[in-house]
Amino acid sequence: MQEVAAVEKVEPRIRKTPGVCGGRACIRKTRMPVWLLFRMWNKKLTDQEILKSYSDTLTHEDLDEAKSYIADNFKEILQDCLENEA
Repeated sequence: MQEVAAVEKVEPRIRKTPGVCGGRACIRKTRMPVWLLFRMWNKKLTDQEILKSYSDTLTHEDLDEAKSYIADNFKEILQDCLENEA
């Protein structure tokens, strides 16, 4: 009899949770919205600077996923930025 390999459920690194940060896209298990990372990069902060400031919260993989999310959802992130400036 063949054993079926257990499939590990992989939690998305970027997710939207109702009631958390207004339902906006955040890094999993944090309240770090992707739009805020976008703003940091626009202010010319490096990944190393961000990771140093949030060493207990973020990883390189989180930042890579956030960059991909921004590329795929640019209009959404711009809208989130505009709404949070108001």
